Amino acid sequence: MIDRYTMPEMGQIWTEQAKYQSWLDVEIAACEANWRLGKIPDEAIQKIRTQATFSPKRILEIEAEVRHDVIAFLTNLNENVGDPGRFIHVGMTSSDVLDTGLALQLKASTKLLIKELNELKVAIRELAKEHKKTVMIGRSHAIHGEPITFGFKLAGWLAETIRNSERLQLLEKDISIGQISGAMGTYANTDPQVEEIACNILGLIPDTASTQVISRDRHASYVQTLALIGSSLDRFATEIRNLQRTDVLEVEESFAKGQKGSSAMPHKRNPIRSERISGLARVLRSYVVAALENVALWHERDISHSSIERMMLPDTSITLHFMIIEMTEVIKGLGVYPKNMVRNMNVYGGVVFSQRVLLALVEHGMSREEAYQIVQKHAHAAWNKEDGNFKANLESDIEIGKILNPTQLENCFSTEIHQSNLDVIWKRLKL
Repeated sequence: MIDRYTMPEMGQIWTEQAKYQSWLDVEIAACEANWRLGKIPDEAIQKIRTQATFSPKRILEIEAEVRHDVIAFLTNLNENVGDPGRFIHVGMTSSDVLDTGLALQLKASTKLLIKELNELKVAIRELAKEHKKTVMIGRSHAIHGEPITFGFKLAGWLAETIRNSERLQLLEKDISIGQISGAMGTYANTDPQVEEIACNILGLIPDTASTQVISRDRHASYVQTLALIGSSLDRFATEIRNLQRTDVLEVEESFAKGQKGSSAMPHKRNPIRSERISGLARVLRSYVVAALENVALWHERDISHSSIERMMLPDTSITLHFMIIEMTEVIKGLGVYPKNMVRNMNVYGGVVFSQRVLLALVEHGMSREEAYQIVQKHAHAAWNKEDGNFKANLESDIEIGKILNPTQLENCFSTEIHQSNLDVIWKRLKL
């Protein structure tokens, strides 16, 4: 579990080492392109391939003097490569390296998020299959509505998770964009073929029309998509939290051996992982405004976006990765209590079957207005009493007895009707 919490895979994508490596990958790809176009000698490209290495510590030492991260990086490369270093970064600008390297990190992050989201889909699907017929009460406004099944509730989560997976797949294509177009993005000092060849080597697509940077609408889309997925997880987590309330207790997060819920109250079993997910979703959403603000840069570029992206993109990627893993673990270990679901559904003598009684009365000749008034009267009478019994109230009503016989009234309290058409949902989701 410790390894899952520290998330080494996503964390490694966003280290300083990984960032510089992505820059090196871009620089070497550009050199490979220039070599293929006959602009770099064989001996030089061979040395660049084997000797172009970097030291994060040394880069920081140089940056402390020159106050420019890419120049510090290039200086360190040239220290290791020697004379062939003069072929590195030819015709390129810093953003060619920064933005194309960033695209590699974003692509890797998106692939990892897709992988984890697929794990969550599997977990939700298995639980939904298990509880297709586990009857519970559906709620609107947090008030009892009509019977549903727990599998039906989970089907909604599964459908949403599938949509989020599809969003990530589209996002991967949208952010897998590179540029090697030089200052202002005009290709004045570099052959457009260099960009095409280098991007092909890197597994990226050349930007349609970059300026000196790749436009930040792509990065805003990345953050918004991650925040949206986080909000879906927040929805699932909030539902679990509500269903775990002591007075409800229809589901419950797993409680590990030796786990403690409160320093003062030994009885506490709190939904801490779901609460953690809900809290972190707020962090993701808080970055959306900053991502949108980054879209409006001055002219062909400025670097007002840079400082926030250094925080925002690693934070959102690592945070959502953690949240998906947490939710998958919660779903896999979720305790489900069908008896409590039935108990809660039948509180006040099955008042939640009021619509079925209403429709039965109308079907057998009573006007809708009259039927509604009678059923509502008995429902509210049951609701307002600690031991109220809606069904008993109906059975004692002479007017209802004239229209519905005992069997017809009893049929109104069956949950079969509420499950009869759910096959359409199961088929759509292949459950």
